[in-house]
Amino acid sequence: MKQNLTVLAVNWQKYLNMVDWDRLAMTILEKVLLLILFSILFVILRKIGKDAINHFFKRYRAKYENTVTEKRIKTFHTLTMNVLIYCLWFFWIYSILSTIGVPVGTLVASAGIFSLAIGLGAQGFVTDIVSGFFILLERQIEVGEYVQIGTIKGTVTAVGLRTTQVVGDDGTLNFIPNRTITTIANMSRNNMTAMIQVGIFPQTPVDQVIKIIRKVNQREVPNYPDIIGDPKIIGTISLPDGRLVVQVNITTKNGAQYEISHSFLALYLTELNQAGIELPASPTMVGQPNVK
Repeated sequence: MKQNLTVLAVNWQKYLNMVDWDRLAMTILEKVLLLILFSILFVILRKIGKDAINHFFKRYRAKYENTVTEKRIKTFHTLTMNVLIYCLWFFWIYSILSTIGVPVGTLVASAGIFSLAIGLGAQGFVTDIVSGFFILLERQIEVGEYVQIGTIKGTVTAVGLRTTQVVGDDGTLNFIPNRTITTIANMSRNNMTAMIQVGIFPQTPVDQVIKIIRKVNQREVPNYPDIIGDPKIIGTISLPDGRLVVQVNITTKNGAQYEISHSFLALYLTELNQAGIELPASPTMVGQPNVK
């Protein structure tokens, strides 16, 4: 037994002596330095690329400030930044794998690009890109527009290759995969209608309510430049829950409908209360697109 262990030790010593430790250490050091170099180069290129893109688009945004074109420029700004980051990550990962000896080229050639993509679960990624391409091509949304996608309502902050980012009314940043976007309600392309519904009782003098509302409109509408045209007093409406309301529709510029709704509801209630007209506790207001 002792003799066998001695023979095994001699053999291991022989194998260890066959290894060129200096060359191995140099190879490891060389690869580590290359990994560090590629990582530093990645950071530098990302910094230079982002600065160049920001500078380029900043010039054009200043030229078309406060126009529809500015939103289009913002959209392509975020998209270009997105493409840059994806390309840099791809080349960084490729460089790292090649440096440590993974035969990326052989792997892709033998498996086929399509098969490799399927194997990596990239079907959804490809679908995201295609969907995002058509969203941009058809100009369905732009950065800065107020939209509703599914159950998410808010302002578009970025349209990328994979996801669209929407900031909700409560400040939540939502990342929506492009492939899941089937219906987009864009509320930034048309004038909007602020629908104000003032709740009333069956015994409420409707004619007097309408007269007071008309007086408020005549007095206050000139003070609100975002109002387009004269308000329309629809009259008494029965809601699905059985409540009675007097509805007023006010056409506004896009984005101003909620402010107008709040302001005029408060004005109506103040005048009606001063006139001694008793009202239910929950008048309502709604903003909807005014499609022409």
